[in-house]
Amino acid sequence: MSDLTGPEKRAFERVLAMGGGYVLGFSNRTFSEFVMDSTGRDIYDARYDYGSGSKANRLRGFWREEPIHIVAKLMGELLDHAVQTGVRQETDPQLAACRRIVDRLRHSAPVPDVTALTPDGDEKDLGALTRQVREAIDKNQPEAGLDRLHTFTVKFVRALCAEHGIAVTRDKPLHSLFGEYVKRLKAKGCIDSDMTERILKSSISVFEAFNDVRNNQSFAHDNPVLNYDESLLIFSNVTSTLGFVRAIEGKTKGRGRATAAQPQAEDEIPF
Repeated sequence: MSDLTGPEKRAFERVLAMGGGYVLGFSNRTFSEFVMDSTGRDIYDARYDYGSGSKANRLRGFWREEPIHIVAKLMGELLDHAVQTGVRQETDPQLAACRRIVDRLRHSAPVPDVTALTPDGDEKDLGALTRQVREAIDKNQPEAGLDRLHTFTVKFVRALCAEHGIAVTRDKPLHSLFGEYVKRLKAKGCIDSDMTERILKSSISVFEAFNDVRNNQSFAHDNPVLNYDESLLIFSNVTSTLGFVRAIEGKTKGRGRATAAQPQAEDEIPF
């Protein structure tokens, strides 16, 4: 469950116009669709029954039942929706206070960068792995998800390498692939500081050690499983790296789209 305080709950209630049982301008149907799209949860499931069962009370039930990172994700997107629909202005001090609450929730989660564990495109394998890894996080059992996290990371890094024209073979280990990927980022000018490059290069040895943890200290085989605290450290470190990679890839693709959208210079017009 989340650890929202009383004042924090009241702040959300004011910004999201939860008086009278409502949440913003949602109908029952649109509220259900919004929560499902954001979190994959059915807000009308019985476990969110609270008070009268109104939309506002169901959101309160959601705060009570769901882990911190899930609550943070939904609340962040509800705040975005409030701005997009004109219910709140981005300059509203009350909205800013709620955004700070969302930031606190995100950083209070056992694995702060859990949003990095999201599949790209329609790849079913990555989608299934994401659900399994997040289930381990939701239950606060990182040791139970180490092997799935490793498999997710391998598939994720292989897909990145393929996008960048790096040869991918089944016998090339995770750390080797990631090392080639970091070199490619550097060559393309995607890394601005020496420190960032050093941190990414340190992740190469982290991923090499992750191979051993997966094989000898996870449920991938009949092993004694690594303890909770070290498993949590591994989760946090790996997902932090993947989160940074997602951010840098997003910026690179954004620049590519912007360049492609620029009109041709007059001397390049084909007539």
